[in-house]
Amino acid sequence: MAESATSLKEVALKAGVSISTVSRVLSGTDYVHEKTRSRVLAVVRELNYRPNMMARSLKLGKTNAIALMIPSIDNMIFPPIVRGVEDIARAQDYVVTLCNTDDNPDTEARYIQKLCNMGVDGIIDATLRKESQRITDLRDEGFPVVLTSRNYDNSLDAIVIDNYASAYEMTSFLISRGYRHIAFAMGDAQLLLYANRLSGYTQALLDHGLPFDKELVMYELDNPNSFYPLVKDLVKRIPSVDAVFASNDLRAIIIMRALRDLGLHIPQDIGVVGFDDIPISTFMDPPLTTIHQPLYEIGVQAAKRLIQQIQNKTEKGILDSPRIEILETKLTVRDSTK
Repeated sequence: MAESATSLKEVALKAGVSISTVSRVLSGTDYVHEKTRSRVLAVVRELNYRPNMMARSLKLGKTNAIALMIPSIDNMIFPPIVRGVEDIARAQDYVVTLCNTDDNPDTEARYIQKLCNMGVDGIIDATLRKESQRITDLRDEGFPVVLTSRNYDNSLDAIVIDNYASAYEMTSFLISRGYRHIAFAMGDAQLLLYANRLSGYTQALLDHGLPFDKELVMYELDNPNSFYPLVKDLVKRIPSVDAVFASNDLRAIIIMRALRDLGLHIPQDIGVVGFDDIPISTFMDPPLTTIHQPLYEIGVQAAKRLIQQIQNKTEKGILDSPRIEILETKLTVRDSTK
């Protein structure tokens, strides 16, 4: 694939310069006298010449396009992350392709293949699972990849939070407020972030002299809506439950609705806390106590790291060693706890 030689020749003839001079002006890769450059650009505008950008990308080995793979834009933690990625990408003259994988490894693999065929310069991946081997292979092949939200080891660049420590802090907070029978609403147990949140909850109970009761752990079934009947059943089976720690805010919102439908008052009868601090959390009735994730900043830092890796690959021919960056969370206390 090449730029249209005829079009280049027409521009060169009308501007009175060589074809190579026109190419240098359009690519900006070499010095051209300002008067010559202005004359060439005027002819380009006059003839409405449009260079073949894909050909140029292949020639330079760079497309200034990156991809962001997320499970689903319906998940309310992702819009701020997407915005953070796009703001940095735009400022650095990159475009972003957004891919929703629905947490399906096969869909993820197909996207990766198509993105590589398109020639994107790098991928930010928020969909990694233990079985997501293809994304790991990309790094081994020297392709820039940065993870957000999920990681399993130190083999890939990642911008994440400490899920264990954050859940430990929230559980300790509940205990400090007098709660003693704290239930936990668990997410997908195959995802390390939720396993770490469960571990933080469990260890905090033990460190404060409270037993871990597996009967107080609810596991999501098909989707977050399953917590509506699950929490109703739990409260009926174990009336002593005085707080519920939901592993994300959406689960907390569903749980709050179920508790109200049981005639319980929050926080007078039972406390509810979440994790993520999605924007709607502060508008709940009552506003939700939760762990604040710096979601926009996660997107910003992921984009910065990916572009840095792309530049390193361009300049040095290799990627830098992977680096894990752990951003701080914040316990945000509102009115859903006493």
